[in-house]
Amino acid sequence: MTTYTTTYVSRPITRAALKELRSADDAGRRMVPVTDQEGGAPLRCCLRHSEPGDVIALVSYAPLRRWAAETGADPGAYDEQGPVFIHAEECEGPAGRGHPFTRAHRTVRRYSTDGRIVGGRLVESGVASEEGSEQAFEAAFEEAFEEAFADPEVAVVHVRAVEYGCFLYEVRRG
Repeated sequence: MTTYTTTYVSRPITRAALKELRSADDAGRRMVPVTDQEGGAPLRCCLRHSEPGDVIALVSYAPLRRWAAETGADPGAYDEQGPVFIHAEECEGPAGRGHPFTRAHRTVRRYSTDGRIVGGRLVESGVASEEGSEQAFEAAFEEAFEEAFADPEVAVVHVRAVEYGCFLYEVRRG
């Protein structure tokens, strides 16, 4: 069993950013709440899947732009925005620690201190089914983060869905 000495923190969209997104998203559009009939949408506000009946919204979010504003980086053309699901109203945020949305193949995209992509990796956390333990899925991501942050050039990591390339969450050194 591998032991990890560094903690990597999966970060939801900040409360301040969520407040802004609920007014106007990063593309300037107003939020349109909908009742989720099926559940299962990956919510970036609390890093959980939606439940049937949750009132959610699909908004445009620019994660690297917001990180760059905080750090002074200039990501240039890497400043992209894309769709993310959030609760339409304030929620309690993440429950517990660990890395969310790991039961499927994901990409770990690495960014330098100036906001440029410096690599990435496909994380194959076993079978993308219900087989396999949570610990195995978590270990696959910890290994990917360990590898990413071993590069001194890497400042921040984005976990993204393979299917559509959507931003899921940001990871930083703990």
